[in-house]
Amino acid sequence: MRIMTSPLGRVLIIAGSDSGGGAGIQADIKAVTMLGGYAATAITAITVQNTLGVHDVHPLPLDLIEAQARAVLDDIGADAIKTGMLGSTAVVERVAAILDSSDAPAVIDPVMIAKGGAALLADDAVAAVRSLMIPRAALLTPNAPEAEALTGVAVNDLDSQRRAGEALLAMGARAVLMKGGHVPGATVVDLLLTPTGETLLEGERFATRNTHGTGCTLASACAAGLARGLPLEVAVAEAWAYVAEAIRRAPGLGAGHGPLDHGWPLRDRK
Repeated sequence: MRIMTSPLGRVLIIAGSDSGGGAGIQADIKAVTMLGGYAATAITAITVQNTLGVHDVHPLPLDLIEAQARAVLDDIGADAIKTGMLGSTAVVERVAAILDSSDAPAVIDPVMIAKGGAALLADDAVAAVRSLMIPRAALLTPNAPEAEALTGVAVNDLDSQRRAGEALLAMGARAVLMKGGHVPGATVVDLLLTPTGETLLEGERFATRNTHGTGCTLASACAAGLARGLPLEVAVAEAWAYVAEAIRRAPGLGAGHGPLDHGWPLRDRK
């Protein structure tokens, strides 16, 4: 794939920090940078994390989360905003207010569970995501378990991906990228749904343990494309191709769910 480098789209990322570098803010910054954007951040929580799992989570104060975002928006600005780990109803409410203060399209990754199984969103916050974040999403990027939690639709094949995605559109999202990594099959099918149609993104399923941060990376890559002014379908397709190759080239770090190779385009340019 050819990575576009102009114009430099500004992406404000509101998400948690992953000390292992494979997911969260760290993955977000890498993906936005590699796809030609400029990444700024408002960190919601600090996690103690590696490829073996999330060992501790320290949420940051609400006023500090908002102050980070306001500092970026008031000075640097944003052409897109990407949200990841929010953690609690209070943070969801505060972030919704931040989104309302900006004209930038929001890519909402409804992060609920870490790759190793740790809960990253309180049970009582799911309703807040449903009522506050989905209607503000220019693009919503749920995996199958997240879509099930938000809609009540069991997602286990392409038809149910479509039904859940349509339900999320009905709840107010302007577009939904239904990720298929959790759906059984020899191929992985991600389904982009908008009110005017759908696009299938289909590829080989890699037999690998190195998928840590895939969702964060994909959502941020999509945000980078939107920030650079790409049409939605083009931004999603470029992000999808970038992530597929990053999975294929994963370096195999750690003893658990290893990170992707976010920097692979740099080596291709040599």
